[in-house]
Amino acid sequence: MIICDFCKYYRQDAQCHLGLKIPKAMSCREFGPALESFCSDPKDFVSPAQLVQMATFFGMKGSELKKVGAMAAREEGARPKPSPQLNRARGDGGGDTPEPPRADRAVGE
Repeated sequence: MIICDFCKYYRQDAQCHLGLKIPKAMSCREFGPALESFCSDPKDFVSPAQLVQMATFFGMKGSELKKVGAMAAREEGARPKPSPQLNRARGDGGGDTPEPPRADRAVGE
């Protein structure tokens, strides 16, 4: 496995789109991580921590790992947030659940 397998500049003909030599180590000065390289189905993306953990497993460190984290944070920010109505339908409450009675108040007060 090479760093290029996770880069958006890597072409199918095993060449760098930027014209750089393919590195033997897991580092490249122009590394541009792509979500599709980590998750074949974008719906599989859970959180930035998930992608950072995957990148660490594959041997990335330093600036490459930071770039993966930044890309994952951008992806998370670009995703639509679930609506409160969806949360209520799932049973999460969505903040609209009644407050349980406190011990210092009588029921009905």
